[in-house]
Amino acid sequence: MSKYNNSISQIRLPIILAIGLAVGIFIGSAFSKPDTEGSGLSASLQKIREVLTLIDRNYVDEVNTEELVEDAIVHMLQKLDPHSAYIPAKDKVLANEDLQGNFEGIGIEFNIFKDTIVVVTPLSGGPSEAVGLQSGDRIIQVDGKTVAGVGFTNYDVQKNLKGPKGSKVKIDILRKGAKGLLSFEIIRDKIPQYSVDASYMIDDQTGYIKISRFSATTYPEFKEALTKLKKDGMKRMVLDLQGNPGGYMNHAIQVADEFLSDDKMVVFTKGKEVRYNSEATAETKGAFEKGPLMVLINEGSASASEIVTGALQDNDRAIIVGRRSFGKGLVQLPIDLSDGSEMRLTISRYYTPSGRSIQKPYDKNDHYDDDIVQRFKHGEFFTADSIKFADSLKYQTTKGRTVYGGGGIMPDYFVPLDTTQNSLYLNRLFNSNAVSEYVFKYSTEHRNNLEKSGYKKYYDEFEVSDKMLNELSAIGITYGVKKDEEDLKRNKELFQLHIKAQIARRIWDNAGLYPIFNQTNEVLQQAIKLFDKTEDLDRKEF
Repeated sequence: MSKYNNSISQIRLPIILAIGLAVGIFIGSAFSKPDTEGSGLSASLQKIREVLTLIDRNYVDEVNTEELVEDAIVHMLQKLDPHSAYIPAKDKVLANEDLQGNFEGIGIEFNIFKDTIVVVTPLSGGPSEAVGLQSGDRIIQVDGKTVAGVGFTNYDVQKNLKGPKGSKVKIDILRKGAKGLLSFEIIRDKIPQYSVDASYMIDDQTGYIKISRFSATTYPEFKEALTKLKKDGMKRMVLDLQGNPGGYMNHAIQVADEFLSDDKMVVFTKGKEVRYNSEATAETKGAFEKGPLMVLINEGSASASEIVTGALQDNDRAIIVGRRSFGKGLVQLPIDLSDGSEMRLTISRYYTPSGRSIQKPYDKNDHYDDDIVQRFKHGEFFTADSIKFADSLKYQTTKGRTVYGGGGIMPDYFVPLDTTQNSLYLNRLFNSNAVSEYVFKYSTEHRNNLEKSGYKKYYDEFEVSDKMLNELSAIGITYGVKKDEEDLKRNKELFQLHIKAQIARRIWDNAGLYPIFNQTNEVLQQAIKLFDKTEDLDRKEF
């Protein structure tokens, strides 16, 4: 037997002490020695701590150091690129709602008419519909607080009516024909939001799908719409991505996959860290891999919508119609911070299959934030010749067509902005809420007759009369919009079309709106004409 019979704890103690000492030496050396090879991160952190401490101890007035840190983070990220961003904890839920595909609240579509919140419609299947809220109800109080006639904005309404699932809110409403206020206790719930705004057959062979953003529900919504259109006899298709600001990359990849055969490249990314490098190829049997395809874009099409467009253009799968897209080719990673806030940090660039980055310049561009305004001033909205690309930015599609990187995706077929489809007077009526109030009033009074007649008859035969336009103008006057007889006479058909489309939306939702509204969509109208030419046209001509 050994002379020294140590216990287990006695054996472990020196080992633990040795490990602790080694770790302490490592940490101490990491934070104490100068960072000569790296970015000077340790020294920078120490400097920030030093400045904050000096301010907190010595500044003449009381200082909220938390606010100083928040501002510093915002300015730091702004120095990196235009799309890295900081979202405070209080704004995080609201900032992510569009991408999550739902929000939590009472489930109503509302508008503010003459300083009063009016329920335009309770959303189908939502908690407000369940308790019996009706179109036309005027919300007077929320949780005992008066909200009518106090200057409530849309933001104020959302702040008071939105809330976590399961929470309760009491609202008091004024209903036509009822005596006094009616009270409702509503339990908030998840309310779905849809990113496929419309899908319908333009004619007996042409299908149309409009995607407004790429959210967490976009791909299943899109797949459902695509399947239905194929059953309806679709042989050729228009994918409308105009004004689509982007969203989740994975949903963009899945949408593109429905049009591309296996192993075709969709997009790849490159970052400073190898872990942020990736490649995405078409993997599944797509539902529309063959058949003429048009993709519509404009200056509002960005990010994920440019991934889809670039993939279909570079693989010569679709003809791109419209105007140059926004030019956002930076990928942000959302990172949760310890206090519940979020940092969206750019971690890579994405590239189309031909190898082009479509991120527009931002390091030396003083006009990044108002780039769209600059394009308008330079005449880009009206002629493709105003757009100049450097030869160094030339790339080739799979069939050898020339495409360009360096700032958005240039369409194969350019469509200038149609300024004739614009009325200053109509815009003022829309902005003042006069159009919304008139359409709400008309559709409420005539809903039964319009529904009974059906949408087809409405689409084919309904016409907005002079009497209706005069009633609209009268409501406009109550909102401070002076009647402009000359503008109304000159743009009468435009007034009639927009009012007809908005009434259809009130009765049949977006399915009623878009077939009428799209008559003013000059990019779509050109795309439809191109279908008949695509078989005869060599794509190199575009």
